[in-house]
Amino acid sequence: MKEQNGGLDPSGVLVINKHAGVTSHDIVNKVRRLYGTRRVGHTGTLDPMATGVLVVLVGRAAKAAEYLVSDQKRYRAVMRLGITTDSEDITGNILSETKELPSTEQVLASCEGFVGNISQVPPMYSALKVQGQKLVDLARKGITVERQAREVTIFSLVCTPTESASDYILDVECSSGTYIRTLCADIGKTLGCGAVMASLERTETGGFCIDQSYTLEALQNMDNAALQSLLIPIESLFALLPRVKLPAFYERLFRSGCEIYQKKIGTTLAENTRVRVCREDGSFFALGEVREYEEGSVIKSIKLFELE
Repeated sequence: MKEQNGGLDPSGVLVINKHAGVTSHDIVNKVRRLYGTRRVGHTGTLDPMATGVLVVLVGRAAKAAEYLVSDQKRYRAVMRLGITTDSEDITGNILSETKELPSTEQVLASCEGFVGNISQVPPMYSALKVQGQKLVDLARKGITVERQAREVTIFSLVCTPTESASDYILDVECSSGTYIRTLCADIGKTLGCGAVMASLERTETGGFCIDQSYTLEALQNMDNAALQSLLIPIESLFALLPRVKLPAFYERLFRSGCEIYQKKIGTTLAENTRVRVCREDGSFFALGEVREYEEGSVIKSIKLFELE
């Protein structure tokens, strides 16, 4: 079915530089209007106070969200020492304050201790659900529930002092599911003075970085042709997966739902491997997965992104 925008059917990945004060869903609604399609989603929600990379999926790309693997993310945050709040960021209700701050050397040493696999208790002010209810909704009602600690990975953490004795810039590369506000609060707890997240910018996620992004204001000043040119091919979402090219005969079988035996196409991928499935000319059209049968190893379709 054709969409609006002069009969075009927009499809692809749009990298937005989200501004503060709006939700990720607000951005999605704006993109729907710009591209004239209801089929718009996003990956990796950003809080209203956060800025930076928001990956928006337009048209057929929206079907990809459930198949995306966990990815590494990079953030740039300001950690403010000497204060704690109920939300673990600067917007929350103040719980404690102190002017007794640790030395720069103590702060840097504390940050070094958070590199690697660490345990985090998700904050109450988060979109995580407990028994079908978002924690943030419960928190706004003054309800606190017990949360289970989860293991996350901090791949790198660079802490840089600023002109303010209380503020430090954190450049964090971490696993999906890491809460930067909780990281700040935990560092502050270790130092004994408390800390909150004063600002947050996501600079990279899923292989997309801030240099590739466009502000909503810039998009709103573009014509339709320019908007269409910004859409990145769906295949970019799966760039880390191995690529399998199917000759025309096997492509037709694959599209009709048939499993393709690896021995027929000369591949030897391990069981459960996700793959990008391409035509003979290398153009992407589907996701597949390796399964093991008694008769041998096959590649089975799990999602078609382009119909014939």
